[in-house]
Amino acid sequence: MTDPKFPKPTESELDILQILWQDGPSSVRSVNDKLNDKREANKKEIGYTTTLKFMQLMLEKGFLDRDTSSRTHIYSAVINEAATQKQLVSKFIDRTFRGSAMKLVMQTLGNHKASSEELDEIKKLIEKMEKDK
Repeated sequence: MTDPKFPKPTESELDILQILWQDGPSSVRSVNDKLNDKREANKKEIGYTTTLKFMQLMLEKGFLDRDTSSRTHIYSAVINEAATQKQLVSKFIDRTFRGSAMKLVMQTLGNHKASSEELDEIKKLIEKMEKDK
């Protein structure tokens, strides 16, 4: 079941959070540059002011924190990556697969060629879950 108090980031907000989770506290310029580096060649570049506005809104929502002690403001993620992923996956499973994690796994494995390493990790996870019963 999903937590209605947990705010769900939009796709654009999630793109920004991914950068901050990976790189740690960053300036708007740094985040904007990374967003544009990830864009497909045929897509329009994201403007600095657009990124700034998104990050200001995310600050208001409580997703980000801002250090204003220097001229360049530094933003950091407040919401936890693992908790956010868990919440989003849970909501996705509820809405898309009527709550069936098995259907999600079967669909994913059927559409994605898993590497040997990924399959080994999946097997270890299943074994651990069986032991923990």
